[in-house]
Amino acid sequence: MSNPIKLEVARRLSHRRDEQLAQRALALAGEPGLVLDLPCGAGHFWPLLAQKMNRVIIGADNCADILATACRSQPAHVVERVRPLQTSVFDIDLPNNAVDSIFCMRLMHHIGESSNRLAMLKEFQRVTRDSVILSLWVDGNFKAWRRKKLEQEREKKDDEGSFQNRYVLPAATVEAEFKQSGFRIQKRLDSLPLYAMWRVYVLRKE
Repeated sequence: MSNPIKLEVARRLSHRRDEQLAQRALALAGEPGLVLDLPCGAGHFWPLLAQKMNRVIIGADNCADILATACRSQPAHVVERVRPLQTSVFDIDLPNNAVDSIFCMRLMHHIGESSNRLAMLKEFQRVTRDSVILSLWVDGNFKAWRRKKLEQEREKKDDEGSFQNRYVLPAATVEAEFKQSGFRIQKRLDSLPLYAMWRVYVLRKE
């Protein structure tokens, strides 16, 4: 099997596992009726969110072009259930307690600064009435250990360092940030316990 095919198979399997975790998280959150998907990206999770027939989905992203792509690429019967919204995770263009749940997948591992994560989480706390579902990379597993070793090797070869836009976050640190932002952890869902970095948190508003 060629490398491009292997990568595509791995990507599909990874997305399927993400969907399984997201589906379980939505059930744990009580199958919320009004969900803000932020950032929605290309709308990959819209078909999953639309499985609940009476659910209203706000598909939000900071980039208008990405929103337009999502609306073009997803099935028409799904898109008609979605209300597009161009907005930022740090300044959500919705009133207080506007949605039942915020669905935030594949973003937080890109935010390396604690102050930025706290700003985002506090905005989530303002806008949600009840829950937040989010995914990120955490430590305490084989893949995180391996990634750290590879990063150390790269740093030795490159004195100037290399640009990094994905971060493995210490679970203790991010969980303290959840509490500081006004959330309690309802459930931790690991993609592959003790092996994979991906974890989905179901948070409840205090």
